[in-house]
Amino acid sequence: MPVNSLIHHIGTRRPQAKLPGIIFTLVLFAVLLASAPSARAEGLVIVAFGDSITAGLGVSEQEAWPAVVQKILADKGVAITIVNAGVSGDTTAGGKARLAWSLDGTSPSPGFAIVALGGNDALRALTPENSYQNLDAIILALKKRNMPVLLAGMLAPPNLGDDFGKAFQAIYTRLASKHKILLYPFLLEGVAGDEKLNQHDGIHPTPEGQKIIARKMVPYIEALLSGKTALK
Repeated sequence: MPVNSLIHHIGTRRPQAKLPGIIFTLVLFAVLLASAPSARAEGLVIVAFGDSITAGLGVSEQEAWPAVVQKILADKGVAITIVNAGVSGDTTAGGKARLAWSLDGTSPSPGFAIVALGGNDALRALTPENSYQNLDAIILALKKRNMPVLLAGMLAPPNLGDDFGKAFQAIYTRLASKHKILLYPFLLEGVAGDEKLNQHDGIHPTPEGQKIIARKMVPYIEALLSGKTALK
């Protein structure tokens, strides 16, 4: 019975059938508890911005690392929802362009963010400084919303040369230092280059590769939730 109907029903009964005040209060309190959503059940909400690695191209939604992380933390007693905001083919510019409507379209509103963009910038040999500027704008926008950020880094393909590789890798350390945010140095740590952990394209992780990403990221996400800006 809806709460309003119950209140009306109890309040309009004949005087001789009224419940004593204390019992009425207890009954009403129990009904409200049963009908209201539990804050603990809803838990914390993290949005994961990324490209096809985060989206889980080639694997099921539940096999992508955001869902795997959510399950790992749930098994540890942490009530959390990780919203997968990965878009295949997305660059840092694409992430910047869709950031506002992605956040505004997420309910309940996320309180934390993981930014895992840049892989497609590197594959297209886009200027590292442009990638830096785009990621900088994304992080600033998230900070304006008071959302703690975990930045996941990426490495450039070796065929682009050492100079490009160093400049590209440096954008993540520069951003983490500037904004004093958590940095997970390489999203594909332990997975990249391993044929058994990648699909036939050699880029996108298999379900087992996604599990490795998730397991390695868990300590950083726990640090994010606890308010840390560095993992020692």
